[in-house]
Amino acid sequence: MRNLPPFPTLRAFLDWCAATDQMARVSEPVPIRHRMTAVHRRVLESSGPVLRFDAPTDAQQTLGMPVVTNVFGTTDRVAAGLGIGMDGVDDLGAFLAALRAPTPPEGLSDALSRWPMLKAALSTRPKTVSRAPVQDEVFEDADVDLSRIPVQTHWPGDAGPLITWPIVVTRPHGGDAANLNAYNAGVYRVQVIGQNRVIMRWLQHRGGAAHHRTWARAGKKTPVAIVLGADPASLLSAALPLPETVSELTFAGALNGSRPRFVPARTVPLMVPAEAEIVLEGWVSPTETAPEGPFGDHTGYYNKAEPFPVAEITAVTHRRDPLYLSTYTGRPPDEPAIIGEVFNRLALPTMRAQIPEIRDLWLPPAACSYRIAVVSIDKRYPGQARRVMMGLWGMLPQFSYTKMVIVVDDDIDPKNWDDVAWALATRMDPGRDLMVLENSPMDYLDFASPQPGLAGKMGIDATTKIESETTRDWGTVMKTAPEDAAFAEDLVARLRLGGTA
Repeated sequence: MRNLPPFPTLRAFLDWCAATDQMARVSEPVPIRHRMTAVHRRVLESSGPVLRFDAPTDAQQTLGMPVVTNVFGTTDRVAAGLGIGMDGVDDLGAFLAALRAPTPPEGLSDALSRWPMLKAALSTRPKTVSRAPVQDEVFEDADVDLSRIPVQTHWPGDAGPLITWPIVVTRPHGGDAANLNAYNAGVYRVQVIGQNRVIMRWLQHRGGAAHHRTWARAGKKTPVAIVLGADPASLLSAALPLPETVSELTFAGALNGSRPRFVPARTVPLMVPAEAEIVLEGWVSPTETAPEGPFGDHTGYYNKAEPFPVAEITAVTHRRDPLYLSTYTGRPPDEPAIIGEVFNRLALPTMRAQIPEIRDLWLPPAACSYRIAVVSIDKRYPGQARRVMMGLWGMLPQFSYTKMVIVVDDDIDPKNWDDVAWALATRMDPGRDLMVLENSPMDYLDFASPQPGLAGKMGIDATTKIESETTRDWGTVMKTAPEDAAFAEDLVARLRLGGTA
């Protein structure tokens, strides 16, 4: 599937961005409090390049470590991070669907056609090394000082510095540190609260929190590795909705087409990516918590401060002349929303495998990339739109937080609001075509919910009503005949009547 060069490191990807005119270096000083985020957001909104800030400052002091932002600021760069162009996203989505529900080959030719998939699976086997670039420089115990890292304070109302692009690596209690298939790698917020102390914001349903509970039940601290500046495949794998049987860390090998390299951490019983820029090693307390936040979130609001576990950092390891990778979260557009646009397409084959009548689906970035879904279907029987709504809400965990599902016919482009508005205005009756649920799971950051974590959901059937769904004759959609459209197209082109687009 991969049709771009391998990017085994963040630096390799940045070199590719520079070679394709998608990289800009900022040499003048830029404060890491608020203003770096303001610059990043302005550039992202114009679909601009990756930014490398060579002179980040804090309280008028220049910090020696460059900051890299906007790595995934366009859908093309998200696809490139997966090793493909946008035209290869659908094939990768089919591969992910096959991982969830593999089917046996139908003869030798079918088995041979699946060789690329087999090769990709074999590429996930990790390789252990004894020396690694990420441990070129090591600071342990009293030498740990997180203030050396230019961690941004993104928004005026933020509680303090916040690490926003970490891959947080954990494993369950009682497991083997060498068994990377049991590891969880998630992108969680990490608040810096001291020279060697951070707060781990992992929600209860996430893998990191589940591993923490296994260690806490044994009365022990949880080993943790916070990986900063990993290769793009590892970063995106940590955010992908992979099957529970597939390790995020090793899946990056399938995307890169090579075996991922890991090295034993220095002070905790974990393996860490050998090619990363920086790793923070530490132990998460089984009992101690601290108020995390408030911080600006993807909803466009500040979330309130809540208690989350505290970790003590026992070692900081990094490359020589490391780069610090950062981003912000806020009201879309932001990098998570742009990544979500690509991930929506990746998830479509999996959805079709479960609900075959789905033709297309759009999760509008302006609706936080998951709060609203517009889905087009090949409608064949009464009540089918409602079945699709319920199927989506129950199929993948991320859809449990989708508060509104709009179902349209396959002649409607779900990504075109004008099309959707026409379907809502002409094919939906509020007294008949709304389905409302109460007290269903919801993202607790949804302040519109009456209770944290519980909310209503609404399904809107904006499809053409058939058979027992209506007692009226349905209208006929007007369309220009193909031969008339061709005549008009030719005449307009010849007489240049089209104006300027």
